[in-house]
This record gives sequence, structure tokens and C-alpha cells, in this order.
Amino acid sequence: MNRSLPLFSATSRSPTLRLPELLAELQTLGLRWQDEAGPGLARQGGAGPSDHKAISLGNQTIMVPIFTRASAHSPYTARVSGEGTRATLERHGRAVAEISFPEEPRFYSLGTKDGIPYWKIARLHARDVLATTVLQTCIRYGHRSTSCQFCAIGQSLAAKQTIAEKTPEQIAEVTHAAVTLDGIRHVVMTTGTPRTPDRGAAVLSACAEAIRARTDVPVQGQCEPPADFAWFGRMRSSGIDSLGMHLEAVTEEVRRRIMPGKAEVPLSVYFEAFEQAVMVFGRGQVSTYILAGLGDSPEAILETSARLIELGVYPFVVPFVPIANTPLERHPAPGAVFMGHLLDGVAGLLARAGLSSLDIKAGCGRCGACSGLKAREPAALEVAHA
Repeated sequence: MNRSLPLFSATSRSPTLRLPELLAELQTLGLRWQDEAGPGLARQGGAGPSDHKAISLGNQTIMVPIFTRASAHSPYTARVSGEGTRATLERHGRAVAEISFPEEPRFYSLGTKDGIPYWKIARLHARDVLATTVLQTCIRYGHRSTSCQFCAIGQSLAAKQTIAEKTPEQIAEVTHAAVTLDGIRHVVMTTGTPRTPDRGAAVLSACAEAIRARTDVPVQGQCEPPADFAWFGRMRSSGIDSLGMHLEAVTEEVRRRIMPGKAEVPLSVYFEAFEQAVMVFGRGQVSTYILAGLGDSPEAILETSARLIELGVYPFVVPFVPIANTPLERHPAPGAVFMGHLLDGVAGLLARAGLSSLDIKAGCGRCGACSGLKAREPAALEVAHA
């Protein structure tokens, strides 16, 4: 076995395997974790990213599947070094790169006065992001006729890894601790959809107000479009800096098949909501999550991305990862070549429009760990300015 000549170097200008290509392969093929002590800080189930572990290559931190069916057969393995914070990434047994991974944050050792561990209220995502699902229940979950077929929001609740509803005071308390002890740089708050017409905007606003009373860390809120778009102004006034409204799929046919409940809110409403939200939050501060590999063609995703970008919305395109114990657990992940071409196309659209993940104040697009899109932006920007 030749381990002396790596295929990739974070410092090399002409590595055999470029960073964007390596990220695409890792996020679509997954990673086999070679450590008897287990993967350490990782996550199974939940609202997402699920069945992943955060790893860092150079300055780029990404979420890589390690608990999925595909990852069990991945050509990539990680052999952990003695100190437990670094590993050698191998492809078919040959060294590719040295990687590192975040240690358990200090705020995980704390708890509320009533005995709830902080890690049940909010989790570390990637390296410096605090994420929480405010409502761990959803009106669409649990019924095949309405549920998103990829969603595992109820799994972590069933496993008692979280609580059903986090109060604004709890989230503010944990956020303050995470910022103070662990240097958290921004917060992502998502929610299951409640029965109320605000579709979660009200509880997100209450949590943002509580966070603002304790710290000035940037916050993203994520929910379905509220029935009354006046909620956008209320959310912004509460302290939410960036807004995420996630399409997941971009064609009505795929939406009806994969997420029949969410498809009851048509694409036309989403685009009207995007336009109104950008007027409130600003260009580049509204984003949407698009899961590539659910059935939408690359052309459809690129066409929708172009339309979103024209409105000032950042399309965060992510490879679909099939999660265990969901209806889509055997659905194949998209290939690395598929994702590479698609992300190059989206990065080019962003560059030509002057939108960048670096300008997003908070949220998934700014973090970028669930996709290789962020890693492709610099090259696309060079081409756009050539």
C-alpha cells in the first residue's frame, strides 16, 4: 500500500484531485469510519443534516455521510490518529489527505436548571454554527400522504435526543453559552410546520427576540412561506438576519411525489414569497435549499436557480442523502459527476449575478458544509471577471 504520495493537498496549486471534486465524491459516496472508538461527534436521524459527520480539509468544513447505506461501501475511509482530532483520509487504501474534525463543544456539558442538557436544545453543526429545530414536530410528518419522504425530524425525538419544543428562553440560554464558550459565529433556527397560518414564523420570531436580548450573533430563521407575508417584516424586526424557505424540489411533479404535504403550497406561492422576502431582508439574505437527486433534471434545477438568483435569492443546492428508516432510504444519492457539473453551473450563475455565500449573514448558505457549492464559487468568480 502506497501512503507516501497523497492525491490531494490543501496547499498544492495543482493537486491530482481538486478540492471541489474531492468534496463532491465524499458527499455523494460517503465515508467509512475506521475507528473502534466510534465516530465521536456525529449525528444520526433528526431534521438534518442527518447521518453525517463534520470533517475539515484545509479551511473547508463539510458534512459527510457516515451512517448511510452508501457510506458502508464507500471507497473512502478515515483512519483516526492517536490524539483523536485528526485522521488520514484514504481512497481505496491510498492516502488522499489529512483531515480534522471538530471536538465536542464545551456547552454540551451544561444543562438548564430543570435538567435538560444543552445538546438536546441546540447542536453544533459544521465547525462554528449552532443549529436548533424549535418545533421537533410537524403537521406533515407521520402520515405517508403528507410527509416529506426524506424527512427524519421525528427520529431524534423518538430516540430522546431532543425535546419536542424549545422555549425562546432555552434557546437564548444555549446560544449565549455556545457563543461565549465555543465561539459560535451564527445560528440556524428551523422548525417543523405547525397548524397555524404563520407556519412557524411566530415561534422563530419569539426565539430571535430572546437571543437578541443575550447576544448579537447573526441568526437565520427557516420556515415555509407564511400565509400572511407581513410576517417577513415581523421576523426581521425580531432580530432574524436571514431567511430560509426551502423548496427541496423544483418541479411540481417531483414535489407532489416526494413531499405531498408541502406541495399543497405551490411553487407560485414560494416565488411570490421570495420576492416579498427579499424586499425585507435584502438581496442575498434570502435562501432556499434544493436537494439534487430527487428526480429533478439538472436543467430544471439550473433554470430554477437562475430565476431565484434574478430575484436575489441564494439557491443552496445540496446532494440528496438517503436517511435510514425513511421511505427514501434506498433511493440512490446523485453521482459525483452529476453534482460537479450542476454545482459548477449554479456557481457560475451566482458569480455573474454578484451573489456570494460570503455575503450571507447567517444560515446554511453561509456555512456551506452540506454542499460543495461554496468551494466552487472562487473559480466561478475568476471566470466571471476574466
